[in-house]
Amino acid sequence: MKILLANKFYYRRGGDCVCTINLEELLKAHGHEVAIFAMQHPDNLPTPWSKYFPSEIKFKPGPGMIEAFMRPFGTSEVKKKFNALLNDFKPDVVHLNNIHSQLSPIIAELAHQRGIKVIWTLHDYKLICPRYDCLRNGENICEECFTNKHKVLDYKCMKNSKIASYLSYKEAMKWTRERLEACTDLFICPSQFMADKMIQGGFNKNKIHTLCNFIDVAKCKKENYNKGDYYCFIGRISHEKGVKTLIEAANQLPYKLVIIGGGPLEEEMKKLAHSNIKFAGFKQWNEIKEIVGKARFSVIPSEWYENNPLSVIEAQCLGTPVLGARIGGIPELIRGNVTGLCFKSKDENDLKNKIEVMYQAAFDYEKIAQKAQERYNAEAYYKQIIDLYKN
Repeated sequence: MKILLANKFYYRRGGDCVCTINLEELLKAHGHEVAIFAMQHPDNLPTPWSKYFPSEIKFKPGPGMIEAFMRPFGTSEVKKKFNALLNDFKPDVVHLNNIHSQLSPIIAELAHQRGIKVIWTLHDYKLICPRYDCLRNGENICEECFTNKHKVLDYKCMKNSKIASYLSYKEAMKWTRERLEACTDLFICPSQFMADKMIQGGFNKNKIHTLCNFIDVAKCKKENYNKGDYYCFIGRISHEKGVKTLIEAANQLPYKLVIIGGGPLEEEMKKLAHSNIKFAGFKQWNEIKEIVGKARFSVIPSEWYENNPLSVIEAQCLGTPVLGARIGGIPELIRGNVTGLCFKSKDENDLKNKIEVMYQAAFDYEKIAQKAQERYNAEAYYKQIIDLYKN
């Protein structure tokens, strides 16, 4: 088959990018022809398809600002270059990933108009929440836009800015549920939680399919499952990730916590943290594998509707149990007392108590890795995705 994968960025920037690149490699390994459509960016991976990529835009004051503001609605450059790619590659399937803002859903319509099957994997809640993360002003869970998109403007949810919120509102009004459903054959949700929220937001349940993300489990193979005397967090050091709640709980305990990653709250959190908390900074996979793989457990203290976090999947594939917040799609990935535990999101005391329980608990680390690698391996995903492409 000939499959065209679309994602706004084409380098390992976030979960959506990682999933897109992994899928490209998987499809090619099975003999399929794969083309890529993304935005120009200096960090993009080299690809012969880059000549079709629309120019890079930045949502900052300066040259190109008008183009950036118009891009979410479907600009002539995007249409021209995507049509050229469709003409030359002639795909059987167009598989969309994270395309809003920098590319826009116009590409779904262009493919659909030619009778090409359109499948869309959703990595966030953009189709039902103009802010994409169901957080009002980035802080509190909010679902009001599921039924009334004007709320994004009422609450100035985008950067606390009337202008940015107005643009998001107008984008939502252009790409309505009815319009998106009309040009998309199937929406893939990586978690049942997201699928339920999409249906709650009015989407046709017959067009919703749940399919968990996969990873390259080979990179998680280990010679032993010996553990060190610490637990860890890996992710962005930001409000929605619950890092502040984690540090406040960890400060009350004697155990060593290793934090991997960076983000806007990094300096503030370093000042808040006691001496038992180590900030390791940003790490590449080989170092992540070493730290997470030897941790007694990993903590995912999220305070937003996490979809299908790769940090949970990767930890378990390394034989590391997970203590996860009971929010979003996280609980779907954790089997209580077998692969980890859950705690009440934002509840510092519950988190502290569960850290103590996890630290004293006995887990079969090798079995955790074995079962996770069976569940999240690429071949299991391939069998399902190819059925969706063909049927």
